[in-house]
Amino acid sequence: MAELGAVGHGHAFGSSLGGSGFRRGKSADLLLKRLMDIAVSFSMLVILAPALLLIALLVRLESPGSPIFSQLRWGMNGQKIRIYKFRSMRADLCDASGVTQTVKDDPRVTRLGAFLRKSNLDELPQLFNVLKGDMSLVGPRCHAIGMLAGGVLYEELVPTYHQRHNMRPGLTGLAQVRGFRGPTDRVSKAKARINADLYYIENFSFMLDVQIILGTVWSELRGGKGF
Repeated sequence: MAELGAVGHGHAFGSSLGGSGFRRGKSADLLLKRLMDIAVSFSMLVILAPALLLIALLVRLESPGSPIFSQLRWGMNGQKIRIYKFRSMRADLCDASGVTQTVKDDPRVTRLGAFLRKSNLDELPQLFNVLKGDMSLVGPRCHAIGMLAGGVLYEELVPTYHQRHNMRPGLTGLAQVRGFRGPTDRVSKAKARINADLYYIENFSFMLDVQIILGTVWSELRGGKGF
């Protein structure tokens, strides 16, 4: 994949990156992207239906509460979307806002939840978000509203932050393939993650999505890095 390049500047959605001109110029790639989203998410939901039901049952048996956790996050064009995950924490300790980030050996995480997070199986319900059109298989990971990086709001840390919302958020993205995962406790790591997101939008193509998906699969086969 190409290295990180320069990204555009500006505060408003659609300025510099991902505006109407961008979408017209990439219309064929965007159509292929959406068709792949529908085909893959629908197929995976059908194939994995027994596993999804089993995981939901195991989550419910381990600790009281709904096996599904939902949260409001940033969607495309700054709209707020509700995303779904398998609950990996005790229901009474879950942070509905998402501002309190999960850290390694987080005491709120259940034993099964730790496995689900490590394997990223907790993210599987977001296939419904992809099928619905709130999310894509590939794109900037959707952030919780008011998410902090190094104790500072992302919007204050990176003036171009909201330009990452010019495309649908993804189950995986260029930043994740490059290893920018986990809590954003360091400002430098947070900025590198946003730079990768903006670079992806500026250089988006259907083939880049395919490369990111293959890179994600390879990473997960090697054990994944979630927690």
